[in-house]
Amino acid sequence: MKPEYSPTELLIVLAARLFEDNTSAFIGTGIPMLAASLARKLYTPNLVPIFEFGGVGSQLRHLPRAVGEARTFDRAVWAAGICDIMETAQRGLVEYGFLGAAQIDPYGNLNTTVIGSYDRPKVRLPGSGGGNDVGSLCWRTVILMKHEVKRFVERVDFLTTVGYYRGGDTRYTEAGLPRGSGPFRVVTNLAVLGFDDETKRMKLLALNPGVTVDEVVKNTGFELLIPDEVGENPPPTEEELRVLREEIDPEGFYLTTTEGRILDIVTCTATDSQPLTVAVHRNRRGEIVAVLACDRADTPAACQALCPNL
Repeated sequence: MKPEYSPTELLIVLAARLFEDNTSAFIGTGIPMLAASLARKLYTPNLVPIFEFGGVGSQLRHLPRAVGEARTFDRAVWAAGICDIMETAQRGLVEYGFLGAAQIDPYGNLNTTVIGSYDRPKVRLPGSGGGNDVGSLCWRTVILMKHEVKRFVERVDFLTTVGYYRGGDTRYTEAGLPRGSGPFRVVTNLAVLGFDDETKRMKLLALNPGVTVDEVVKNTGFELLIPDEVGENPPPTEEELRVLREEIDPEGFYLTTTEGRILDIVTCTATDSQPLTVAVHRNRRGEIVAVLACDRADTPAACQALCPNL
């Protein structure tokens, strides 16, 4: 019998498999932390995790809650500060960086600033933080995202973090960033994607279990490069899931709620044809099992009434 797993667990496992041993990686809050912890335990014991607020080389015996938390310094090789970390990346000493984004374009440019115009945005996002530094200064950037048309767009509403800029050599010739650096992989709930060596345009590399090429294309708002042969990502193994659930996050801080369900935020079209943002619980198969709250009603029942197809 194949083990059940959630979309979040699949994303973590796929990201963990991308780490290389004897390398350094800039780790952000959330999925990158779990992926790095899983990689260290199973695949890359000599990985050097680097956290924005100064922890370098933590053994990740206990899962950190944030990038500035004390656990990021646990048995670390260096307790530095944010300026030291950014200088380390600027010197070219950090191989990998992990980022998320609200939007991505065909060349891996990222937006975490606004949706809509900057002066009159539809949504004001958190901004760059260290995202621009990571995407500019780490040699290989891995981007973790939900795969949706509204996120994979022909042109980002605001350029927060430069990818391959306008394609080709423009990251180096126009944006002035080091040759050999740039986006490496895009890991989503549907697939793993990379970038063409010459044009630097995004291409499909491997499908997640049960996903088709047509599904990926349908959920991408620009033309993807599709090679003649597309790989398939193996599902999480029993050992990967056991380590993730029992050793890395046994309290379910990131993976599940105390009831063993996965918290997720979804957007649906309400009965009045307006968008509705809803907090839900999913089971490990990814099925919605409970509606918790939404942005346009006071009770779960009222949210369910607004979006009965959930």
